[in-house]
Amino acid sequence: MISLSIRPLRAVLAGASLCALAMPACAAPAPSFSELLRQADNFPRLREARAGIDEAEGLLRQSTARPNPTVNLEVENFGGNGPFRGGDNAETTASVEQTIELGGKRNARRAVGEAGLVSAKARSEAAKADFTFDLAEAYAAAEAADIRLELARDARSLAEEDARIANALVKAGTEPELRSIQANAAVDSAQADIDEALAERDSSFAKLTALVAAPTPITSIPASLLAHADADEALPVIDPLQTPAYLAARAERDRIAKQIRVEQTRTSPDLTVSVGVRRLAGDDANALVGGVSVPFPFFDRNRGNISAAQADLNAAEERLNMARLDAQADAQSATAHLRASVSRVRAVIANERAATEAYRLTRIGYESGKLPQSELVTARRVLTDAHEQTLTAKLDRLSAEAALARLQGIAPFGDAS
Repeated sequence: MISLSIRPLRAVLAGASLCALAMPACAAPAPSFSELLRQADNFPRLREARAGIDEAEGLLRQSTARPNPTVNLEVENFGGNGPFRGGDNAETTASVEQTIELGGKRNARRAVGEAGLVSAKARSEAAKADFTFDLAEAYAAAEAADIRLELARDARSLAEEDARIANALVKAGTEPELRSIQANAAVDSAQADIDEALAERDSSFAKLTALVAAPTPITSIPASLLAHADADEALPVIDPLQTPAYLAARAERDRIAKQIRVEQTRTSPDLTVSVGVRRLAGDDANALVGGVSVPFPFFDRNRGNISAAQADLNAAEERLNMARLDAQADAQSATAHLRASVSRVRAVIANERAATEAYRLTRIGYESGKLPQSELVTARRVLTDAHEQTLTAKLDRLSAEAALARLQGIAPFGDAS
């Protein structure tokens, strides 16, 4: 009776999760993907985006502020010769000046502030969509790295069992000594694969920990996300003009367009009105004073700033056009990618089952002396490749689905996450 340590990818997924749950003292499990999404607003990248909204709100409040009044106090003729000696003929004037903005400056600033707030919120939504995609990639990559480590350990167990059989056959004289040497070398190679998989796992979990700013390092994934790759779902229809990246580019274009009006209003001179009281000490009398001043726009008509704002708008229009083209291309590419990846997952799962059965039968044939060692080595390599292909296909499927969700501005994987 032959006992084989052959576990398909689904079994490894479940086994890795149970192993992580069985060792709480030496592992810091990650929350589920959906739970991390619920906590996303507390992560550094999205706090930065929210700070951008706070900044825009502050600028909007400031845009409606009126110019401050100016209080003046002037004393004339408080010293000198003749009748001005001693300050008996001093004239003291207290006045208030107020600048009145003309040409719609305040309304133009407020329009820019409102557009800036809309733009900041759109950028925040785009940042959230990008973060969600990156989180899905990092979460799935960490889980896949954990599974690769388990698969590498399984591969070493298979190599060790094959080496045991080879050594027994060599001892029995049915195989040359070379077969034992080759089998033991395969064990060493499998150990090197474990070391490499362990390094990849540590790197993947470190990236996930940094992305979510976890207080303690994440070392396991108890809630599988790769299992969602088996789900059969309808492909969504993407409107490129509703993607977060395009909406952010459009909102920024609108803000810049309104900035031109601000520069244009600055060509209108502002009116400064003053009113005050003058104390005439020599006559022991008071008098009202007033005045109006208007700058004459002879040298500065703000033409340079208007031209610069127009050039900025032209650049924003081009960025918007590029965002539209990118969104259209991304929607088509992601849809085709997801369709192909769904088909690929089905194919590699079937291939993995076939490779598992082929290896089982080959080992039986090799142990009974009916098949050469080369057949066993080939079957084991095919099985290892089948595991890797299944894992890669599932990662590809999740990445394609996450890319489509980013274009929609929604969380990927639905309730299954």
